[in-house]
Amino acid sequence: MSFGQQGGPQSQWDPWKPHSQQPWTSGGDDGQTPDWAALAEASETRNKRRRLLFIGGGALATIAIGTAVAMAVVSANGKNEASGNPSNLPAGGAIPSGSASAPSFAPTSAPPPLDPKEFIASKAKDTAPLSVQNLFPLAQLTMESNVYKRGATADTKNCASAAQDSLPKILTGNGCTRLLRATYSKDGVAVTVGVAVFDTEAQAAKARTQSNAAAKAHQKAFVTALPGNGVKAFCNAATCLTTANSYGRYAYFATVGFTNGKDVTNQSTSVFKTGNDLQLYTFRQIHARGEAQASAAANQ
Repeated sequence: MSFGQQGGPQSQWDPWKPHSQQPWTSGGDDGQTPDWAALAEASETRNKRRRLLFIGGGALATIAIGTAVAMAVVSANGKNEASGNPSNLPAGGAIPSGSASAPSFAPTSAPPPLDPKEFIASKAKDTAPLSVQNLFPLAQLTMESNVYKRGATADTKNCASAAQDSLPKILTGNGCTRLLRATYSKDGVAVTVGVAVFDTEAQAAKARTQSNAAAKAHQKAFVTALPGNGVKAFCNAATCLTTANSYGRYAYFATVGFTNGKDVTNQSTSVFKTGNDLQLYTFRQIHARGEAQASAAANQ
């Protein structure tokens, strides 16, 4: 029995091929020693090929994952179908039919701010302290470029006693409970603002309407001018400007004229300007009263 290779072509040994044979002899002068360097080189070549295959396979896997993510993003943007015709889906796979959506939360909102006018519309809610000092606190009032100095002030519960002609009847008939007055002056023009207090907004609005109707009928209806504290008597006999407005449960009236007794005419621009400034200031003060009470109620 011979252990040598007899006859036929010699088989090639492949380290990666099972059952392949390596050329080998047990020795002798005519035997061939294996070429170890060549075998090592062949082995290294095959290892490189395997690494390339593994790397290439990983790249293909990365591309497949990237494709899946792209389709998911398209679906999340609100479309149920991916663009194009993707064909490399895994076995049994399918593109999701439903689009992704943001989580829903119960709607929340801050409560609406309280209306300042609501707090000055009736006696029931308008409970903050009231005085001439907090209604007309400034001894020197600036409106734009005009500076007015405060004169005398007055506060009475007998509204008719501080009004003239048809206004006393109007105030009494609508339930006036208090009349606060303050006088401001500038450069020979003086204005007395009278703020009449009622229980309801409707009463104040009716008093204003009746006062304006009297003026249109050429009937006098105005608060009595209040001199003193540096302001001479005015609007006793001369023609003066009178106005009537209301806001909330307050009706406010203005009597404006010259302190030298001169009549007011349509050309008396300084008188009209003074009347407008003090009416605006009075409105703001009443509104500020409502704002302060609304803010206090909101913080409770």
